[in-house]
Order: sequence, then structure tokens, then C-alpha cells
Amino acid sequence: MKKWFPIISMIFLFLAMPVNVQAATTLQEIKEIVKSEYVGEINGNIDQANTINEIMEMLDPYSNYYTPDQYESFIKSVDMKQIGIGVVIQKHENGLLITDVLENGSAYEQGLVVGDIITKVNSISLKGKSVEEGQSLLLGKENTTVTLEILKENGTTVVKQLTRKAFSIPNTTSQILYGNIGYIRLQSFSEDAADLVKKEYEKLTQKGATSFILDLQNNGGGYVESAEELIALFKNAMFAYKVKYQEGNTQYYLYYDRDHYKYLLEPDGTLLVNLPYFVQPIFDSNTKVLVNRYSASASEMTVAALSDYDAAVVYGEKTYGKGTMQGFYQLSDGSYLKLTIGEFFGPKGTVIRDQGIMPHIKTNSNPIYQAHFDAIAENLVNYKELKALLDVPTTKTFNITLNRPLGAINEKDVELVELGGNKVDVNILTDGNQLIVTPKKPLNEGGEYMLLIHPTLKDDQNYQLKKGAYLHITVKKEF
Repeated sequence: MKKWFPIISMIFLFLAMPVNVQAATTLQEIKEIVKSEYVGEINGNIDQANTINEIMEMLDPYSNYYTPDQYESFIKSVDMKQIGIGVVIQKHENGLLITDVLENGSAYEQGLVVGDIITKVNSISLKGKSVEEGQSLLLGKENTTVTLEILKENGTTVVKQLTRKAFSIPNTTSQILYGNIGYIRLQSFSEDAADLVKKEYEKLTQKGATSFILDLQNNGGGYVESAEELIALFKNAMFAYKVKYQEGNTQYYLYYDRDHYKYLLEPDGTLLVNLPYFVQPIFDSNTKVLVNRYSASASEMTVAALSDYDAAVVYGEKTYGKGTMQGFYQLSDGSYLKLTIGEFFGPKGTVIRDQGIMPHIKTNSNPIYQAHFDAIAENLVNYKELKALLDVPTTKTFNITLNRPLGAINEKDVELVELGGNKVDVNILTDGNQLIVTPKKPLNEGGEYMLLIHPTLKDDQNYQLKKGAYLHITVKKEF
């Protein structure tokens, strides 16, 4: 009989093999584990496989074999830890554009700044290369060096030699948006993900936030226990998820559920997983959660639970549709097998695998725009929503016609808000019953805005508006 022991969390389970199995080849170990633990279709005959690669090709794309070094790199990536120069990059026509420089990285120490473009790495041109290809050149073993050619914003080119070292990418970021709305972005379900989100919540609350947006876009998942803890932060959530394992694993979890509270066996053979009792909920059902097609795994587990219990309002596009969880098994030679060991569902049985989760509010642009717009509008009492202005130019001047001549204007009477951000500086003029609002800087291409006319606006007889007004604005993308 196999001996199990959980090391990190439920998604990463390690298996200690008995002595008689350890004596077998790594190939044979993997065959035995797949037969007893794998959940999913096997495209071929495992017994006839002659190599590890042959076995992996028979399984789903989430099952993999890792050398010890590859395993270590994988775990570091989940916990947002890397060995490199300490920059965040995006693709640029001339190479890779630096969008952030981390203070604990060698790029910061060597004077690299946001706006620099890395054009070459070790004499290899980055022109036309993807972010992933660039990262593979920038990352490496600790204390090794890498030579970069940098194009500065003033057009000059410099060459820098940097030493790779360990650094951590911030897993959470936050800010206060217009309307006292707290925005929190979670990049990965690291071990401390729920604690990090709670800290950001507390920080934003101290700054005056009264409602919240949680961004899970591009979050590919991580630890299952972190998802359980994040779900528990929502007041209306009651259970975390359902999961279907091999029968032996189902019995294992029931047997070792020493507190007899976490796992409930359902009539269909699935386990219903309770929320951790030690987590105090903080988010109400009006919280907006953002997802996209790259929100997967633990992100989908979280969103499914929130949707099943109407514990939040989900914005964006349909999620990835992974719906399976993997366990890690340490093999006798020190390598690791990552294997799909279960299919998970929403706590009310919502299917995720190959289907994804459909948001409550589907958006065609970054969901932060609509979520922020709605969060502001919810607090506008005695306001009327006007027809949206779509695809306006970046140099747009807004002309609003009222039914009576206007008096003196206070700058707080009219506000232009960049959705996903804060107020935009504008010049406000009147011409009879015309209100003319001109942004002091061009609007952002593809951005979205909200124009608010508050009921404090007065006419030439010093009477206020009976109602305020607001409208949604989208800005044209230039090609």
C-alpha cells in the first residue's frame, strides 16, 4: 500500500514509494503511478511505452515529467520567484520594452529604467522575438552574467553586463481608483496569496476604499489551498469546490480528514470541500472579480465558487476551461512526476473542464473599464445615465447642451474619469446653455472614460440641476 504525505498543499502532493517500488526503474515507477492515480483519458497502452516521453504523450497536456532542477524552477514560478536581472518586459518592435524595474534586481543597480528597450542579449537580437523567448535568455543560474544592448529613450545605445540573482515579482498590486474603489490584482495563487490579498484590502480600507475590484486576469493558478482561502474571504461563499478523484484517493482524504469537517462525500462519489474555518471573510457580494481567457485552474476554482453562490460579480470573458488539478510525485531518482489526479467543479456542480466559466457581465475590452464604471454608477443617487459616446478621437472636446443658460462653473461640478484610474485634468467653459469640456492632454488610445455632470451645477439664476448625469466614453484605437 502506498504511503502518502502532504508537503505543500493539496494541489502539490508528494508520494513516498515503498522500498520494492523504489527498486524499479523510473519508467516503471511512472507506469504504476499513472495506473493508480491518473484521472483522464490515456491515448495508448502504458505497459508498452519504452520511454518516459512516450508515456507523457499519452496523457493530458497538464501532466509532465520534471528533473529536480526543472521542478525547482516550476515551484519558484508559482511563488513568483525567479533568477534573472529583475525587470518586467513586454514585446516591442525593436526588442523587449522594460515596463518595470524591481529594486532588488541587478537591472536597478545598473541604472536600467522603465522605457529602456533591450535589443540584444549576449549578442542575440531580440527583434521579432516573443516575451517568452526573451525571458529564456534573461533568466539563468544565480551569479552568472548576461550582456545586454540597451536602446535608451534618447536614441543612444549602451551595453551593460549584469549578474543574474534571485528576485521576487510582487504577487499583488493595488491602488485606489476614483470613487473610493479599491483595486487589487493577484498574479498567482502562491502559498501566501490570500494573506497578500487581505493585506492589500486592509491597506486600501485605511485609504478610504468602500468597495473592491479583484483582478484575476492572466492568473494561471497555483496552490489549491490558496484558492480555498481566497474563496473563504467572500462572505456569501459556503463551500470551495467539488472534486472527483480515483476511488482510492477519495477514501484517503476521507480517512485522513481527522477533524471530520473538510470533506463531504456526495452521492455521485465526488468530495464537497468545505472552506477553511480560520479565514475571516471580508468581501461582500458587490465585489467585482475580473477574468479573461487566460484565467485558469485555481482562478477558475475561485470564480466557480463565487458564481455558484452569487458571492461576487464576475466581469470579463469566458475562462480557460482547465478544470483539473495535478499532484506532484517524487520519484526514487529525485525527479518528479506532475500528474492530473482529479477533476474539480463548482461547489454546486458547475462544470469547468473544457468549458470554462462564463462571467456575469461579458466585456469586449478590459473588464476593469466596465467594472469601474458600474462601481461608480452604483453610488450616484439622483443621476441619469446618458447615451454612451463610442470611438471618440484622442483629441475629443465634449459639448453638452443643457436646457437653460449656465452660471459660474466650479471645477467639481464636472469630472472626467479615466476608468481603471482617476480624474483627468480638463478645462471647462460655458457658452450660454453649452458646457464645453476639453481634456488638457490627449485621451489614451483604446481607453475608456466616464464623464460626470454633478447636480451641483447651477444655471444663470443660481438654481442647481434637478438631476446629475453621467455617460460612458470609449476612445478610438489608431492603426
